[in-house]
Amino acid sequence: MTNPPKQRLRIGFVGSGFIAHFHLKSLVGVRNADVTGVFSRSAEKRERFAAAVADLGLGSCRTHDSLESLLQADDVDAIWVLSPNYTRLDTMRVIHAEVKAGRSKVFAVACEKPLARTIGEAREMLRLAEDAGLNHGYLENQVFSTPVLRGKEIVWRRAASTTGRPYLARAAEEHSGPHEPWFWQGDKQGGGVLSDMMCHSVEVARHLLTAPGAARNSLKIKSVNGTVANLKWTRPAYAAQLRERFGAEVDYLKRPSEDFARGTITLEDENGEELMIEATTSWAYVGAGLRIQLELLGPEYAMEFNSLGTGLKIFMSRAVTGSEGEDLVEKQNAEQGLMPVLEDEAGVYGYTDENRHMVECFRKGETPLETFHDGLAVIEMLIGLYRSAEIGQTVHFPIPDLENYVPPVARPER
Repeated sequence: MTNPPKQRLRIGFVGSGFIAHFHLKSLVGVRNADVTGVFSRSAEKRERFAAAVADLGLGSCRTHDSLESLLQADDVDAIWVLSPNYTRLDTMRVIHAEVKAGRSKVFAVACEKPLARTIGEAREMLRLAEDAGLNHGYLENQVFSTPVLRGKEIVWRRAASTTGRPYLARAAEEHSGPHEPWFWQGDKQGGGVLSDMMCHSVEVARHLLTAPGAARNSLKIKSVNGTVANLKWTRPAYAAQLRERFGAEVDYLKRPSEDFARGTITLEDENGEELMIEATTSWAYVGAGLRIQLELLGPEYAMEFNSLGTGLKIFMSRAVTGSEGEDLVEKQNAEQGLMPVLEDEAGVYGYTDENRHMVECFRKGETPLETFHDGLAVIEMLIGLYRSAEIGQTVHFPIPDLENYVPPVARPER
């Protein structure tokens, strides 16, 4: 973080799957950045990713057949870690080793949500980044989504300033299920829908409740209460669908992960006032596609957002036929009928402003709004919720005894 400001930030991607391409599309709207390298386990995906970089005009991207090669490249300043959850700690260990040994000039790292699978892993991710002297950013896109940025600014400036701070944030995210098999495998992913999606909900809610300019840890977590359930994908017909789609490694009759989760989080502000977060996530929602709902409530005001309440809608009759796709909205579930269209998913979901913020902070040597410290705090909330769901009781913070706690669905002995 002592590097002088750079004219442009040269980014190397670790991972070339679905989320990496989402980030890539968002970078079209970001100045002062080039994508110069990519490493992933699949040579075919690496080549496809590099071609996409060229098509989007984001620079000249070299493919690398090892992480070490990417880190040692002379045209990479920062790493975006976008590989599967179970690879992230090992990836961070390699980054740490290469930088500490002087074999890499990388000075910043950003990691996709969630930061890790356990509190211990998340704490080690943070330790490794700071021991290597790296600037670090936690990629939580919903904090940077356009309705969140605009809504929070208005609420705190116009309403909270005259009638009092907001005290309740609700966040929900639902869709019909993930794209890749590892998401459905508890040991690889770190859990089920609670781990995969509630990481978004608890952090965007905590962000909305935090006063502008205040540190995120200005709100103290007091307790969490969680519920998990298997509503859809353990039914034999749907378990068979998963097996047919992803192979024998995804067997929801024998090794399911939760497809529904609900969490309540109690916090305390700087003045000792109680605040609440209500979060709900599901892989069992069948609608137009991915649905994000947010609310922020205070003494004399309320804010709400629904990602499927779009201004643009398209109707297609039965006579319109075609292959399945996601060209209207992420996790699209139909190609006919009246359907909402998100004109700029990368912008609405927050990826564009998130990456613009990270690029500028890394380029100038500034601390991002979201860092690995926040990623660790999110994991602490999620692990507390998993433990609460397991024992059927509220879990009170701090939770030092849960440092190496593994959620039931992620335990290998199942």
